[in-house]
Amino acid sequence: MAAARTEFKGGSRGRGPGRFRAVGRVLRLPVTGTARGIRRATHAHGAGESGLGKLIELHGVNGAGDVMITVALASTVFFSVPTDEARGRVALYLAITMAPFTLLAPVIGPLLDRLPHGRRAAMAAAMGARALLALVLSGAVVSGSVEMYPAALGVLVASKAYGVVRSAVVPRLLPPRFSLVKANSRVTLCGLLATGVAAPIAAGLQQVGPRWPLYGAFVIFVAGTVLSFTLPRKVDSARGEDRALLAADEQHLHGPLRKPGRRPGLRTVGPAVTHALGANAAIRCLSGFLIFFLAFLLRVHPMTGQSAAVSLGIVGVAAGAGNALGTAVGAWLRSRAPEIIIVTVVAFVLGTAVTAAVFFGAVLVACLAAAAGFAQALAKLSLDALIQRDVPEQVRTSAFARSETLLQVSWVLGGAVGIVLPLNGTLGLSVAAAIIAAGWLTTVRGLIGSARHGGPARPRVA
Repeated sequence: MAAARTEFKGGSRGRGPGRFRAVGRVLRLPVTGTARGIRRATHAHGAGESGLGKLIELHGVNGAGDVMITVALASTVFFSVPTDEARGRVALYLAITMAPFTLLAPVIGPLLDRLPHGRRAAMAAAMGARALLALVLSGAVVSGSVEMYPAALGVLVASKAYGVVRSAVVPRLLPPRFSLVKANSRVTLCGLLATGVAAPIAAGLQQVGPRWPLYGAFVIFVAGTVLSFTLPRKVDSARGEDRALLAADEQHLHGPLRKPGRRPGLRTVGPAVTHALGANAAIRCLSGFLIFFLAFLLRVHPMTGQSAAVSLGIVGVAAGAGNALGTAVGAWLRSRAPEIIIVTVVAFVLGTAVTAAVFFGAVLVACLAAAAGFAQALAKLSLDALIQRDVPEQVRTSAFARSETLLQVSWVLGGAVGIVLPLNGTLGLSVAAAIIAAGWLTTVRGLIGSARHGGPARPRVA
């Protein structure tokens, strides 16, 4: 009996750790399985070997952190007070944060352009700065102190600095036979998915307390700071690069920048790119306008039978779905006829805006949000394709950085217009149609002409 009991106890001790390990594996499976699935998706088709997969994951972290801060600030500035007071507070927020940013944004691209050897450090600094500012905001949103506004400005500048550097980094991480359009599609789609996952989590944390989304943002951005340094070292290499000017041709270049005898077009982005950039600026301006105008319009006049929060949620989901669809379509088209794509999508969103203005209604407002998201994603990918096709490799990275800065300024200007308009649906959507019409009419002829004559003969990849 004693021997049997001893054998039983020894067997129990031997099987116990095994059982615990089995239970641990079962509990870890959802997390590890999800992580492995994400890693397989982001590192597919050579993206893991080139380093693009790590940038895709870093952009997802960036999107999740930004939405945490956005939810916290929106709840403080917009939802926590009556509509009239909220409009004044948002106007103050724009004046204190967006107006200085409009002056700073044109400087961000050229400044980062002069520091090509420190791109990983610049991305880490942008992440780290937002982590620290999230802690500052966690105190300001509770006390309502004026520290909230300069901290929000710092978050905005750091976020846009990251965006500029990220646009400059993508071309250096392309796998073999991998187009820039496809790469940017993956990066953008990962950011959208991360934002969609993080938004409800942020809303849940907001219910616990106004500080908690900001604590979540702090943790996420600290992780992003670490991940920034895991990017390949070639991100910091500027070998073979030069600086680009957004000029249409050599005749616009003056002074020391013109160097006769050098290869023509080294410091020019070409007319097709400048026209495409103008069309994209109009779409980005429309996007900023719709965000601010519809936020207040739907709070005062929500959709029939819905609360203001649900109405805003419906429009937000429509815009996100449109953006995701545009990203997917852009990856599928693989940069075919980018000029025609831009002309078509801008005409499409213009027609939607005119229809929504004439027959104003809840369904058409959601359709306009979806159309704007779709057009913004697809037109931006087509602009990327034109830059890859027409801009010499030596200045391509710089051209991405400077074009992204211009698009960000356009978004800010559109938001400023949206905040000052009276809350009249027909009037507001008429202004939206006018914004997009101005961009379309001033660029359509140049884009069509460029499509007919074709761009410079440069190698293109699928």
